[in-house]
Amino acid sequence: MNAHHNQRFADRLALLSGSEAAQALIDIRHGVERETLRINPNGKLATTPHPQALGSALTHDSITTDFSESLLEFITPPERDPIVTLSQLSDIHKYTIESLGDERLWPMSMPCYISNDDAIPIAYFGTSNVAKMKQLYRVGLRNRYGSMMQAIAGVHFNFSLPKTFWQRWLPMLGETGDKQGISAAYFSLIRNYRRLCWLVPYLYGASPALCSSFIQGRQTDKSFEKIGKGTIYLPYATSLRMSDLGYTNSAQSTLNICYNHIDTYIASLRRAIATPSSQYSKLGVKRDGEYQQLNANVLQIENELYSPIRPKQPTRSMEKPTDALAERGVEYIEVRALDVNPFAPLGVELNQFYFLDVFLLYCAIKPSPSFDLSGYRQTEHNLTTVVERGRRPGLMLEDEGRAVSLQDWARELFDDFYQVARLLDDVNQNDRYSKAVSIEWNKVLDANKTPSGMLLEHLLKHNLDNGAYGVELAEKYRQQWLSNDYKLSDRQHFAEAARQSIAAQREIEASDNVDFENFLTDYFADLSQYADTEKAG
Repeated sequence: MNAHHNQRFADRLALLSGSEAAQALIDIRHGVERETLRINPNGKLATTPHPQALGSALTHDSITTDFSESLLEFITPPERDPIVTLSQLSDIHKYTIESLGDERLWPMSMPCYISNDDAIPIAYFGTSNVAKMKQLYRVGLRNRYGSMMQAIAGVHFNFSLPKTFWQRWLPMLGETGDKQGISAAYFSLIRNYRRLCWLVPYLYGASPALCSSFIQGRQTDKSFEKIGKGTIYLPYATSLRMSDLGYTNSAQSTLNICYNHIDTYIASLRRAIATPSSQYSKLGVKRDGEYQQLNANVLQIENELYSPIRPKQPTRSMEKPTDALAERGVEYIEVRALDVNPFAPLGVELNQFYFLDVFLLYCAIKPSPSFDLSGYRQTEHNLTTVVERGRRPGLMLEDEGRAVSLQDWARELFDDFYQVARLLDDVNQNDRYSKAVSIEWNKVLDANKTPSGMLLEHLLKHNLDNGAYGVELAEKYRQQWLSNDYKLSDRQHFAEAARQSIAAQREIEASDNVDFENFLTDYFADLSQYADTEKAG
């Protein structure tokens, strides 16, 4: 770590401490999106349709589906208090389990007991044009990458710093607290997050092992070891979900999405959606009159870009994410590098909120130089290294071109984290942030305390398959939810939300007035100007 940056961080923290900007930090907001597969009691994927009791996946605010009809996604709104968020999430889990009959919720990131791609039903959203587009996008994902990769579940952590914070803080740095200034500051946070993103799978990765069926018919250069009947693992892996076996896309590595400015980020994304891909052109957009994908471009739509973090602005009906960002700037960021925590019934636990607040505020305060290509590649290299070998003793990473051990780098970071935590403790008049940092620091001192270390230790000790353990946990958590009380809501509330969402879906279906083909043409009409014919490949 060079002293210059650290000095600058110390200066900035001193500037922030005790200021009015610091007081605004009491209003940091978070929300969670938790994905989970519906499974049968034997651990096999439930292939039943999305239950009627859960409402419409198209229009429900808090219960939807991701890639597959079987892959539920639970969403909480932005809240100040993490305890409220976890209570909301708990209520959604309880209602869902009560509505699923004999089915359970899979408690891990990596799927299990799936015989092949065809066993994974693609999500259905109804008969409206919007619904058909959502489904066709998923058909395109299946045809491009296979369904197995899309059945992986994660937890997304949505985080925003209050506008009042930015409006007080940015002028103290000589920046503007307007929409442009705030977006630039979020991009600065994103670049720092990407530099330090290796720490997230180290602390929270929980997929060191997977079902061997997952890699059937796939080439892999990894030297897996075996446990139980059919589980394979890498001895020091933290998050195989984040590896090239999981939710990444090597075809996208040539995109060079730019994180230095909001304008260049939007431009590089729009170019990817508008630029034909020779690889995906081979699939055809239509075959025998049946759509195979939304288009044959490098990305079908923005959401196809796999990234461990995304700048976000809520979209209006039929608005593209890049248009929302261009018009209204960045409102929050979505951290996408969290595995489902199998030891937490909700897939995420309270301590993570307090620690991630510290970590992300640190990324926001710390000076953040622009990326060049080699700096960006270094971040990718460090992430891959930790994902596959993060718990290996003496593991070395690269920082600004020099080798540094994970332990030493983490020690320097945690010294800074403690200072940020004390600031947040003061503002919130508690000690939760410092405690959270201490808990995570213990995982740096002892890799066996990480979720990936604990999970692997349990499987090896009992010569147990990943899948068998997942089934055991799924049943345990199901019993807990059935016996727990609702915390903030009740059954009636969810039943009503389901009814309203179904009515809203019908309304959308009734108001369609163009056929699907014209609808798609209209949606992509303004993108052709961004096509990059040079780089198609």
